[in-house]
Amino acid sequence: MDNEKRDGGLRGAWKRQSAAQQQAAEKRRLGPALQALKALHSVGTPGSMNAEELERQRRMQDIIGHLAAPMAGLSWEPFSLNGMNAAWMRRKAPHKRRRAILYCHGGGYTSGNLGYSRVLASKLTHVTGCDVLTFEYRLAPEHPYPAAVEDALRAWDHLMYLGYGARDVTVVGDSAGGNLALVLCRRLRALERMPPAALVLMSPWTDMTASGPSYTERQDIDPMLTMEYIKAVRSAYAGGADLSSPDLSPLLGDCSGFPPTLIQVGTYEILYSDAESLRDKLLDAHVPCTFQVYEEMWHVFQMFPLKKAAAAMNNVSYFLLEQQ
Repeated sequence: MDNEKRDGGLRGAWKRQSAAQQQAAEKRRLGPALQALKALHSVGTPGSMNAEELERQRRMQDIIGHLAAPMAGLSWEPFSLNGMNAAWMRRKAPHKRRRAILYCHGGGYTSGNLGYSRVLASKLTHVTGCDVLTFEYRLAPEHPYPAAVEDALRAWDHLMYLGYGARDVTVVGDSAGGNLALVLCRRLRALERMPPAALVLMSPWTDMTASGPSYTERQDIDPMLTMEYIKAVRSAYAGGADLSSPDLSPLLGDCSGFPPTLIQVGTYEILYSDAESLRDKLLDAHVPCTFQVYEEMWHVFQMFPLKKAAAAMNNVSYFLLEQQ
């Protein structure tokens, strides 16, 4: 019995190992890969909001995006969409040309470009067989809200001009791109236009007021984002605007009429509450919502060369098949 108590105590002590210690071990395991790909996502420090650092970050994202994107069997077709940089990611082999994905990249509204977009755009094309349209919306602080929203609407209109119906298009967004995808749906609803067929949101930023519990409970275990970074990019994008406005914090607005939505989030995320609360908000509005939680994963982990990332991307494909 004493041995059993001792063994049980040891097991209990192991289970009580702090999430911070577990996260530190995961960071050590990934080593340079995590640190390099972290640079792909965010600047990470408030001091990086100066023009020189932002330009360096944006160039780095473009370079790493070109290196990290799995491009085998795909074609990348950049073009100018009425003066806005955009690109199609397509399969070279025959594929589903009747449906398309509009991808809104993340980066805190202050960084991100076509190079950044290549990583998830290529993965989305591989798993769904759909052509993916990505676009380089104007960035803060040079172009604060609502510039990015206006550009997203331009990209949507381009798809409609090409002959796609709203029900042929899925809108995908990661992080701030998830925020943009939700606000785009709000704009379409306000214009009394049809919504997309579905939404896919990866680690979406839905509440710029940062009121969810994960902002404090998980700030020490998120390897990708910090509150300092969130405050810095929020200030650059929204300035002195009312952060509780649904066009900045769609979690705080009406979600009725939104399309079926897939939300993916990791347990190590400072934005976990944003995703979980959005799930509840959508279900309360009678919007079909699939909520997938990935243990010990971080912000937009789908970009990384991991088994769980591959599984998450496959689940995007399964979800979209269910919507057809």
